[in-house]
Amino acid sequence: MLVLSRKAAERIKIGDNIVVEVRRVAGNRVTLAIEAPREIRILRGELEQAATDFEGAKPPSSNDQASIASAPVPFVDATPQADLSDHGMAAFVG
Repeated sequence: MLVLSRKAAERIKIGDNIVVEVRRVAGNRVTLAIEAPREIRILRGELEQAATDFEGAKPPSSNDQASIASAPVPFVDATPQADLSDHGMAAFVG
C-alpha cells in the first residue's frame, strides 16, 4: 500500500485515466474528488461488502414474486389536510 500526504487542491494521478484531488480538509474529515471512466466502480469502503452481498443475491423466483403480489396493501389515509372548496375545487376524500 502506498501512503501519500496531500494538501487541499493537490492531486494524485493513478494510471492513465484516474485522478484523485483533495478538495477540502476540515479537522479529521477529507473531501475527495475522483475523476475516472464510467466503467470504473468507485465505492466507499463501508459499502463494499453490501455491494458484494447484493450482487451475489439470487433473483426472486416466480414463487417469491407471487407472494409479493399477494401481500396486503397498507392503508393510506387520503383525507385532505385542508378544505379546498373556497378555491373552486372540491375536497378530495378517499
